[in-house]
Amino acid sequence: MVVLRTSKELLDMKLSCQISAQALKLAGEMIRPGVSTAHVNKMVHEFIVSQGAKPTFLGYGGFPAACCISVNDEVIHGIPSDRIIRDGDIVSVDVGAAINGYTGDNAATFAAGTVSEEARKIMDVTEQCLYKAIEAAQPGNRLGDVGYAVQAYAESFGFAVVRDYVGHGVGRQLHEEPSVPNYGTPGRGLRLMPGMTLAIEPMINVKGSEVKVLKNGTVLTASGSLSAHFEHTVAITADGPVILTKA
Repeated sequence: MVVLRTSKELLDMKLSCQISAQALKLAGEMIRPGVSTAHVNKMVHEFIVSQGAKPTFLGYGGFPAACCISVNDEVIHGIPSDRIIRDGDIVSVDVGAAINGYTGDNAATFAAGTVSEEARKIMDVTEQCLYKAIEAAQPGNRLGDVGYAVQAYAESFGFAVVRDYVGHGVGRQLHEEPSVPNYGTPGRGLRLMPGMTLAIEPMINVKGSEVKVLKNGTVLTASGSLSAHFEHTVAITADGPVILTKA
């Protein structure tokens, strides 16, 4: 069931989204060569708790950390560890915070030091995919319009959209209805209505949409190519989409 939230509920939800956004910003500032992904996670965890919130991901489905940190060919669900970030790595951080009964969810991919032209391109295109999807998330439009905006832009550069993992509704729970694919047909799918809150999150690979999953749950590109991931929690309002996780 898709939940439509009132203006008051959206205001209540904004706090969790703002803490999530600040946590992601902190993570981005820490992404640099020589830093371990475990240290990034530790600082993010401490920040969320300092705000009176709880790290949404910690313990979710058995996940052992406050944020997912995925490096280079890792798409999503990377587990923080003693792995040291190296110059030229691209690092995707996915983090959420829960407070007052609501949760926020956002992600971004960051460059560590000097990255390749290909790495910079996949990051830039994926980020633009997110904003094109948000632009398409107008009340009265359909989920197919949102997915198509991502797919058309990514594929125009020869990149591939991950299809095995998609965005989702978010609010009282981290994952709610509806699913929000990053591909689709314009004019098809669920109609967008004011009060919907969606986690829109393009995951784009340099080569091939196929992925593989390690035993620990980390998702990688099957091709071994780079992948990038950007996400915002977005409210559909009568006046258009509003980014709740805007820092």
